[in-house]
Amino acid sequence: MRITHPVWAVLIAVAVMFGQVIGGSAPVTLLLDPGHPLYRPLGTAGITLASLGLIYLVRRFLHRRPWRDVGLARSRQAVPHLLAGLLAGGAAVAASSVVSVTLGVATWVPWDHIGPQLPYLPLAIALALLGQAFPEELLWRGHLFDTLADRLSPRAVLLVTSVVFGALHIISQSAADTLAERLLYVVQAIALGFACGAARARTGTVWMAVGVHVGLHTGNMLLPTQDISYGLQLLTLICTLSVTGLLLLRGRMRNEVRGADHALGGDALSLTGEAAARCVNPR
Repeated sequence: MRITHPVWAVLIAVAVMFGQVIGGSAPVTLLLDPGHPLYRPLGTAGITLASLGLIYLVRRFLHRRPWRDVGLARSRQAVPHLLAGLLAGGAAVAASSVVSVTLGVATWVPWDHIGPQLPYLPLAIALALLGQAFPEELLWRGHLFDTLADRLSPRAVLLVTSVVFGALHIISQSAADTLAERLLYVVQAIALGFACGAARARTGTVWMAVGVHVGLHTGNMLLPTQDISYGLQLLTLICTLSVTGLLLLRGRMRNEVRGADHALGGDALSLTGEAAARCVNPR
């Protein structure tokens, strides 16, 4: 059985999302106490492993799609793309934090609270990578992005993967207290999905998308703020993430134009060479 309809593909992706979180963390939850030092590392590693296994099975038996198209290409560009995405996502958060503090809708967390946590920053980034960024981007910008591409236009694929990904965040834990703030939190997640989807569209792999997602968490760790008006702070982050996505898409279009110009130039040179050959050796 091969399931190709976009609606079914989206529903299956939603099921995988819950499956990888619940199934991946279940063994650790059952065997270890939450206070155990290995509780979070093993739980996040379990989510990543569950994501890889579930997505492989879905692609193998339901969608009949090759694993290579999921976007995990191993190339020399993988690390640069990951780092570029990390910078882009972190810059979006930094810009949002600076604007929020300038407008008076947030304040900086005192340094004496941040300093003692800095030695644990690499571990915190690794946990964010394994528990959220990598498994979620592999599913939404990797598997589903590729699956929908056969039936939908590139814009529709970007829209669907961003909106459904963001909509699921209605059940996420956040600082939102009111319905309006919860809805803004969902829109913020949609904007994140848009930025990550733009990274996938630009590079053709998930590495930059993973970087953007990790960059969001890293920016929040390095430049934490205390909200005065959480809703307005979310609005600034929505704007900066949306601009990030638009800039990435603009870079993609520029690369496509350059590629087209290069191809046309090559064709022109080829035609010129053929014309010259005919002048020397007329048929």
